[in-house]
Amino acid sequence: MSTPVIVHISECFIKPQHSTEDSRQICYLTHWDIAKLSGHYIQKGLLFKKPEQLADEHDFINNLLDNLKHSLSLTLSHFHPLLGRFVTQKSQDPPSYTVFVDCNNSPGVKFIHATLDMTIHDILSPVDVPPVVQSLFDHHKAVNHDGHTMPLLSIQVTQLLDAVFIGCSMNHAVCDGTSYWNFFNTWSQIFQASDSSNILISHHPIHNRWFPHGCGPLINLPFKHYDEFISRYEAPKLRERVFHFSAESIAKLKEKANMESNNTKISSFQSLSAHVWRSITRARRVPYDKRTKCILTANNRGRMEPPLPQEYFGNSTHGVSFVTTAGELVERDLGWGALNLHLAVANYNSQAVQKTVKEWFQSPTVYQTHLSYDQYSVLVSSSPRFNMYGNEFGMGKAVAVLSGYANKFDGKVTSYPGYEGGGSIDFEVCLSPDTMKALESDKEFMNAVSVSCHLS
Repeated sequence: MSTPVIVHISECFIKPQHSTEDSRQICYLTHWDIAKLSGHYIQKGLLFKKPEQLADEHDFINNLLDNLKHSLSLTLSHFHPLLGRFVTQKSQDPPSYTVFVDCNNSPGVKFIHATLDMTIHDILSPVDVPPVVQSLFDHHKAVNHDGHTMPLLSIQVTQLLDAVFIGCSMNHAVCDGTSYWNFFNTWSQIFQASDSSNILISHHPIHNRWFPHGCGPLINLPFKHYDEFISRYEAPKLRERVFHFSAESIAKLKEKANMESNNTKISSFQSLSAHVWRSITRARRVPYDKRTKCILTANNRGRMEPPLPQEYFGNSTHGVSFVTTAGELVERDLGWGALNLHLAVANYNSQAVQKTVKEWFQSPTVYQTHLSYDQYSVLVSSSPRFNMYGNEFGMGKAVAVLSGYANKFDGKVTSYPGYEGGGSIDFEVCLSPDTMKALESDKEFMNAVSVSCHLS
């Protein structure tokens, strides 16, 4: 039996209901933004169960689409950088390549209505994330530099037999995960507002881009053509599986890590990340003399002096890592690995942020996935602190968070809050088929995995 395919019913472009002076301006990119130009768009979305006993499903979907479009139009009044397209200025002598956003150079945000003859059970019951999930998002395999010709934001609303999926593809050179979820949360808040003419949003985005003293707002890359810094990474064959860790299971890992390291400061997330890193390294059967690295995505905002507000819209993250040999990692206990991850995070302060900024400007670079992560690396991205399940669009709480093809490779781990909350965490793990099979047979790893209650 063939797998059902996505059918696109319609598409249109959405612009802000209220045009502002900001929406007609230039949005400059910081070095944090520019460094993302060769990566993929952010692709995350929410799966909602349709209300039971619908009187007329056709009316329900049409009303939902109208309300989504209307509330999106109001939301975009606060997020004008998402409305534009990239523009490049370049010169040959000396070579320079400058990218910025023209907020007025676009028909708007793309909005797609699609259908898929599958159910929630079809999507969530398989052990692995089914490949059809990639079709729930627009901009498949697009890199951020494609924002010159593609919308910087595209929304795809897919109507399943018993559910609705709202998938959002947002250019990663315009924003990071913190900004992404602030957009989603604001859209949800405006959707739910009873009076759309007078909405006070909780976290108003701040668009004053941060540049180090003496730099910006135009930052030149030392290249003549984008071929010199843009590559199109294609992931090898991977298995993607979501592992659920209950609050109780994570608490046990945290207690174990702190006890073994004679410490009290190792966090739940650091303990869980160390546990997953050690387990993947064992499953990979990495030679003991080879170096292995765990990278945690750190938010720069609160670490800077003075700090940037959490509402700062743009990229402001850095990969904080600890490197050791595979032998040392797996032969020592959980506490040793967790403590070293904790120290790497704790030592990443304002001075460390400034050091990374200075190093980038001394040697400007655009990150390449195939060069940034080797075969023994583990990258833990996103955050269980993001408000994902608090988003509602008239259908109650989402039953799952799903992601697309973007930014995945062997060793990529994406973190989400667990459906039941309370400190539970879901880790979406991407590994080669052989490594995933070995991980599933690792008793120490699987003993910490819990049964998710997201469909109960």
